[in-house]
Amino acid sequence: MGKKILVLEDESNIRSFIVINLKRAGYETIEAGTGQEALDQIKHNPDIDVALLDVMLPDTDGFEVCRVIRAGNKRIGIIMLTARTQEMDKVTGLMTGADDYVTKPFSPAELTARIDALCRRTTGEPVMNTDEIASPPFVLNTANRTLEKNGQRVKLTQVEYAIVKIFMENAGKALPREAILEAVWGKDYVGEVKIVDVNIRRLRIKIEDDPTNPTYINTVWGYGYKWGA
Repeated sequence: MGKKILVLEDESNIRSFIVINLKRAGYETIEAGTGQEALDQIKHNPDIDVALLDVMLPDTDGFEVCRVIRAGNKRIGIIMLTARTQEMDKVTGLMTGADDYVTKPFSPAELTARIDALCRRTTGEPVMNTDEIASPPFVLNTANRTLEKNGQRVKLTQVEYAIVKIFMENAGKALPREAILEAVWGKDYVGEVKIVDVNIRRLRIKIEDDPTNPTYINTVWGYGYKWGA
């Protein structure tokens, strides 16, 4: 059975178009036309792998649905579908817990490529190495994909985990944004490099003592980031 995808889109013709193309690509789909319907479907189908959430909905907005889903599920992949091109919308979506966004109109190939990439990350490759990567006060367990700070579990999405992993494996080394993008989102990612910055901003809120004055994830201006724990 293919991966299970929730499609939240209130316009039935667009939803049908997405569903047809996802089924053609081998995915199993579950449909929702309102935010509440989507939350009910998530509750009844805990094995949903990726949720596609339209931003503009009749009863709420996709950002709020995203926030509620993410509060109860760190594992699921979330992609926002937005018809609006304002940067602020994209940033808002990502800060509420989305992993990616696709701007309408989009091609079926682009959408399935984004879902494929997200499924690869959320499923994770089987990890043979059960070693922990320590970078005090952090310990990253690569077997169960968890991060602890001073012995306390830090709740990360799979994307955030992947970013921390590449940092801790390259501690003290300045990593260009493009290298982080390729390592975490894959070579075929067709979105903007800005997604790296937004996820790192969100990560800092979770792991830094003072996110406005970070000591673990340092910015290398005009280049990228460096892990300095």
